[in-house]
Amino acid sequence: MTGTQVSTKTTMRAIVQHRYGRADALHLEHIDKPLIADGEVLIRVRAASVNHADWVYATGRPLIARLAFGLRAPRNIVRGRDVAGQVEAVGVGVTRLRAGDEVYAEVESGSFADYVCAPDSRVALKPANLSFEQAATVPLAARTALQALRDGGRLKAGQKVLINGASGGVGTFAVQIAAALGAEVTAVCSRRNADLVRSLGADHVIDYAEHDFTRGAQRYDVILDNIGNHTLTACRRALTPHGTLVLSNGTGDRVLGPLPRILRALLLSRFVGQNLRTFTATPGTAHLDLLRELIESGTVTPAIDRTYPLAETADALRYFAEDHAQAKIAINV
Repeated sequence: MTGTQVSTKTTMRAIVQHRYGRADALHLEHIDKPLIADGEVLIRVRAASVNHADWVYATGRPLIARLAFGLRAPRNIVRGRDVAGQVEAVGVGVTRLRAGDEVYAEVESGSFADYVCAPDSRVALKPANLSFEQAATVPLAARTALQALRDGGRLKAGQKVLINGASGGVGTFAVQIAAALGAEVTAVCSRRNADLVRSLGADHVIDYAEHDFTRGAQRYDVILDNIGNHTLTACRRALTPHGTLVLSNGTGDRVLGPLPRILRALLLSRFVGQNLRTFTATPGTAHLDLLRELIESGTVTPAIDRTYPLAETADALRYFAEDHAQAKIAINV
């Protein structure tokens, strides 16, 4: 198939970042549309969503992240990781998709814009029963939840799993995926989010303001920690003798972020009967295809807190970081 070129003289709207900062570092500008390369798909963006990764990129913290993002300023100036939209054109070598297909994808950056290019290997057909806004909340968060539980935790039917940070983007998908795998799910969140996580399939809910799950009597086969607000020793107290602690995200310090905690966990795991591990984050079409099946069957449904227009993306990121948003925040493009 012959690739399609898009003129760089045609502009588009995009949320760009020329310096590190907070939400105020993001601005709406008109820039050139991207040029499609071999093996890529040009997507007309209909919706995107906010992730913790966007906040890390905007702030440049932890500082170690700047080794990959750019030391003084971001190398890739357009923010956004999740996208749902329609295929505008395909590059040389792309045969699975064609112009007009409704798709969703996870990109390295650039989805807070009218158009974004994505490798064919990261694009899949959108779940037919979802709007673009709903579909855009799925790729990064749901893929992370799936890999954390299935690959990191090796969660099996009948096991007891605790999800720390159950009302966030990853957490809301993790509750549903854990329930779909046949586990008994305990969700840790604030009281105001208890009804939400119950509606998603949690069997038990712990209000973190009233109870510390690491000091309770219950022991869990798998703990998915999306927060990192307890020590490894404390988390191990809540595990069965051969249970698994899966570390996902967590803030850590301003320089190294969660890296020291992850390294301590991997080292400690060599000397104890419990498994303390992270997992390999690998975006791709296979995960999106599986998630589409779960969504179209009604097993998994995205939960959205708020939706913002593209021009108000900075406000969306501010709300995400400062107001402890529940579930996902969508961006309507």
